[in-house]
Amino acid sequence: MNEVEAVKCPDDISAVHSLLRKHGGQDYADIWKLGINVALRISDLLAIEMADLDLSRREITVIEKKTSKKRVVRLNEPALEIIHRRRSEYPYDRFLFQTHANRGRSSIKPLDRSTVARKFKEIGDILGVKLSTHSMRKTRGYALHKQGVSIEQIARILNHSSPAVSMKYIGLT
Repeated sequence: MNEVEAVKCPDDISAVHSLLRKHGGQDYADIWKLGINVALRISDLLAIEMADLDLSRREITVIEKKTSKKRVVRLNEPALEIIHRRRSEYPYDRFLFQTHANRGRSSIKPLDRSTVARKFKEIGDILGVKLSTHSMRKTRGYALHKQGVSIEQIARILNHSSPAVSMKYIGLT
């Protein structure tokens, strides 16, 4: 697996979002921005169903695919903004990031992970950054560290087994 890094510069984080919107569309820009704000793995992010959202409590409940653990994620304002807009634009969708491609199939499914990965890589190539779908989690962890959040708290947020794993994960070796 190729090594990816956190996007460490706030201007680059914004540039990724803008370029995704321009070259990929709003769906990919929303995935990037929500992913940075909730720090979920891409498989969990794309699997979010509208029913998983509890907006009155400002939470998403997910069963992590990698760990099979139940996780409740608090939603901040930027995350809520994206979710409210998407629910308004797609009131009948089952998934938060549902495909709307009409290729003769009527199956209801989320956007494809490999398609999202390809779009992210394209933007990374434009910016000269090793960008992947995993960059969202790493970027969030790094940003929390720069804000002074303890490595123990970052480990809990990212659901890592130890602070040492989180330190290596966000590039603090």
